[in-house]
Amino acid sequence: MNRKEQIIERFIPIAALETLTAEAADAVPQPQLLQGLVAVRQVPFRVGRESRVKKVNGRLERIERPKMDDREPNNDLYLVDHGQLLNISREHLLIDVVGSSFVLVDRGSACGTKINDEPIGGEDQGGTRSLNDGDIITVGTMESPYRYRFHDLRGFIVSLTPGR
Repeated sequence: MNRKEQIIERFIPIAALETLTAEAADAVPQPQLLQGLVAVRQVPFRVGRESRVKKVNGRLERIERPKMDDREPNNDLYLVDHGQLLNISREHLLIDVVGSSFVLVDRGSACGTKINDEPIGGEDQGGTRSLNDGDIITVGTMESPYRYRFHDLRGFIVSLTPGR
């Protein structure tokens, strides 16, 4: 693989999470949200709750995450849970590829995860299910407002031939 192919591979997402509610969009850090979409560029893609928040005018706001020396962060996407009762665990779920299929793994979350309203995990149990294009992921309980549509983008890469 040449250098330009390596660069393109780092920028082109293999999947995306589409926000389906205002709360879902509001939970995502603004730099990671583009027109209601979160890019998934590598797997495993880990999602969890942002625990570094403060109240500003009665509203939860993120505190800038300090750079951790040589340690990797626990998550690729940190969501702010604005609810009175928390739906999102600090290490909630991950999206991965097994063979040629996407899977969603609940990482032992307290409230669980739903794919098309089918529960996975919860009560710190964890669990794994296949994840298909168009599936609806609910992070937390059935009443959770943190809902995202999964889009498998593999195979949709447009040729980047110069002059086209």
